[in-house]
Amino acid sequence: MSLFKVDSLLIFCMTNKIALVTCYFQPNYGSQLQAFATQKFFDDIHVPNETIMIDGLKGEINKAKYKYFLSKIFDANTIKDKWATVKKVIAKKSNHTYASHLVERYNMFDTFAQHEFHLSKRYGSFTELGKAANDYQMFVVGSDQLWLPSNIAANYYTLNFVPREVPKMALATSFGISQLPSAQAKLAKEFLPRIDYCSVREVSGQKLIKNLIGRDVPVVCDPTILFTAEEWGEGISKERFIKEKYLLCYFLGNNPIQREFVKKVKDLTGYKIVQLQHCDEFIASDENFPDEAPYNVGPKEFIRLIRDAEYVFTDSFHCSVFSMLHAKKFFPFRRYNNDSIVSTNGRIYSLLSLVGEEKRLLKGDEEPKDMLAMDIDYTKVHERLAELRQFTKNFVFDALEKSGIKYDRD
Repeated sequence: MSLFKVDSLLIFCMTNKIALVTCYFQPNYGSQLQAFATQKFFDDIHVPNETIMIDGLKGEINKAKYKYFLSKIFDANTIKDKWATVKKVIAKKSNHTYASHLVERYNMFDTFAQHEFHLSKRYGSFTELGKAANDYQMFVVGSDQLWLPSNIAANYYTLNFVPREVPKMALATSFGISQLPSAQAKLAKEFLPRIDYCSVREVSGQKLIKNLIGRDVPVVCDPTILFTAEEWGEGISKERFIKEKYLLCYFLGNNPIQREFVKKVKDLTGYKIVQLQHCDEFIASDENFPDEAPYNVGPKEFIRLIRDAEYVFTDSFHCSVFSMLHAKKFFPFRRYNNDSIVSTNGRIYSLLSLVGEEKRLLKGDEEPKDMLAMDIDYTKVHERLAELRQFTKNFVFDALEKSGIKYDRD
């Protein structure tokens, strides 16, 4: 069966489902693909499931997030982090071409969400969802950065609305950062003990939980790693999205030195630069950086662009994941200074260290010729990913068995 094929008839006949609490709705490649991978994994082991529809809950979530950000209005790091959002709003209002491009991209995400996820009914509040929680066999939260401080403050991905008697699993959930502010650390001490089966995506998250509540939790792989490149290729066009040879750039941060690095590689190779632009913020200097900047790119096209690139340059965790799955020559960069409180560099470093490739994490001031000469032993990388994949599956199997939930291991 195709990786991307959803049997809607089966879904409506399901009973005793588990509930998936994921970030499926965000116009972000990694968010949608990890949410889809989570769903697909449970589909494959024949555990009936549905993803909780976010629509009726957004009001409560956003209200709590606004309150959190207002409390941080004088915090320099928060202002710097949110300035990217402000710039994007300003650019949309002043640049009609950019605004229309964003609509094109967002439509691709909406189409993917509508066709690839089987969603729950609409719940109008946390209270309503909490009352329905006993209709589910288990709640699973994760993966992605669902335990960022703002998300903890929003109190959705904490699963606090789920009654104690309903089993709860955190699957490769990420804090995104290595240290929580004091207020969110206090909240974490309250909700983390309620998670019956807890796992995290990064070593930094493992250490954070140990320091907060003294609990040892396993580091498991991101759900996107649960499938091989061949399995991801099922249901995705084999045709090249870009016909010519190219260098793929997917930068979420604004670091000019990294663009200069790519330009030098272009001079050395002669390959054109293809960039997915303005994904987290509008970066004016990127307007004249690439040779091509497609916007008709949804999650499936994202995988195709990585698959067919000669080289990949990124500061994105999930772009790094798919680069490794597809055995690409790729260059992961630091998005932040390591001393920044909002730094999420740890996510990529943890990923690279798990496969023994942490030396590949670059700043941008390295010599391109030297970096191009660095080989990746993908036999060892894929062996390590296979081990992580099985370890993660065993974690889930154990949680399901202890919760009395039937599944098909084969």
